[in-house]
Amino acid sequence: RVRINGLDLTIEAQGSVPGYVLNQYSMDEYSGNFRIATNWYAETQISNVYILNSDLNVTGRLEGLAPNENLHSVRFMGDKCYLVTFKNTDPLFVIDLSQPSNPKVLGELKIPGYSDYLHPYDDTHLIGVGKDTIEAEDRDFAWYQGLKLALFDVGNVNNPTQLSNYVIGDRGTDSAALYEPKAFLFDKTKNLLVIPVSLAVV
Repeated sequence: RVRINGLDLTIEAQGSVPGYVLNQYSMDEYSGNFRIATNWYAETQISNVYILNSDLNVTGRLEGLAPNENLHSVRFMGDKCYLVTFKNTDPLFVIDLSQPSNPKVLGELKIPGYSDYLHPYDDTHLIGVGKDTIEAEDRDFAWYQGLKLALFDVGNVNNPTQLSNYVIGDRGTDSAALYEPKAFLFDKTKNLLVIPVSLAVV
């Protein structure tokens, strides 16, 4: 934690948690606490969520989510965290952070595909941008397909649902919005969503 006073920077606290961070959306500050989600390789690959106080001491932790799955996207919104992992299917986790010392999973949605970027539509809905997938019948993996846009309803925290989805193109279709948030344009007042797409058609 760095204090900025004019042109002077002062280190006031430092802390650490295990794992690596995807991007800026895997971290945030809320009500004086620093929240962070990480992916960690220990005995197995797992995802974790940590809450640190202003001294950057860990005061709450939720560890061991989705063993052997990659962490694809994270979004903190108020006292909730939304987290997507993937191996064969896409678990979207709804995590309660209202008690910083005791974060817990409230609900989970498993669907084909995954979201690499989550964007708030409103307080109870999320837009996901990622890839559609088809689970392999005889192997422990899934085939990537076209670009997938999805709208999730997280109003019922114990039972998140996918309201709708739209798949663009075939395997090989890509978008910079999967890894560059500036490539994602959304204006709710105009009902407008724009992303660049590199289209592959088989």
